Amino acid sequence: MTNFQDGIDLHAHTTASDGSLTPTELVDKAADLGLQALAVTDHDTIAGLAEAQIAAQKRNLELVPGVELSVEDDGGRFHLLGYLFDPENEALAGALVRLRASRARRNEEMAAKMAELGLPVTMDDVRAEAGEDAEVIARPHFARALLKKGIVNSVQDAFDRFLATGKPLYQPKDVLTPRDAVALIHGAGGLAVIAHPGLIPLNDAALAARIASLASEAKIDGIEAYYSQHGPAQTERFLKSAEENGLLVTGGSDFHGIPKPHVPLGIVYNNRPAPSHLLREMRARLALD
Repeated sequence: MTNFQDGIDLHAHTTASDGSLTPTELVDKAADLGLQALAVTDHDTIAGLAEAQIAAQKRNLELVPGVELSVEDDGGRFHLLGYLFDPENEALAGALVRLRASRARRNEEMAAKMAELGLPVTMDDVRAEAGEDAEVIARPHFARALLKKGIVNSVQDAFDRFLATGKPLYQPKDVLTPRDAVALIHGAGGLAVIAHPGLIPLNDAALAARIASLASEAKIDGIEAYYSQHGPAQTERFLKSAEENGLLVTGGSDFHGIPKPHVPLGIVYNNRPAPSHLLREMRARLALD
């Protein structure tokens, strides 16, 4: 197996949200690859962190506490990664409970839509795809249930036809504003980072302006410049944006396992993991605060 000694991956998901590996399985996979550090960044939950920490200690792997949040304001929606916060922080825990409750309401609305459309998929089918350990049931679980019933040809087909914004099954969920989400993560002692900026649907100039605005007004700490789906030109633009705005740089694969079979763990940039100095710089920034 390829050895990624001294590399890191700061963006990966487990069965606590929409990944297909348990926290222990994910940590073991990272350790087998030779990664030095791994961040578990499940959507709207930190339920996988405790198990992952135990597994990481056994494998001599550095576990980075993480979470991924959807945020939105007048400038649009994007994903925010929180890192190195206190998992016991009560304000953060309470906010995550509220966000998961909104997801649950959205899921029931989507299930009702499936029934209206005559699709032979129930909420029980969707829960079965999520597994009993999942605190978060998300659209990829609906996609896999649709796939299992033969209604779609792939997870991507499910999103294209039914689950993407504006499609028949799509329902909105509650989200935090960037400013509130950043304040929540800062209040828990962590860092807030713009996730996969290349997936934000803005042209280059508008995206550069958006990043600058988030840095100055929402007090974002960093940007995920190194990302498995960014091309070299995108990466260079985001590294430049980070430098211009005094932002930290992070890097992650966005590994999910079965839901994203084209995204391997540890492959972040140039067929390699992210460099370990990025994590050292994140910790140094926190030490200055």
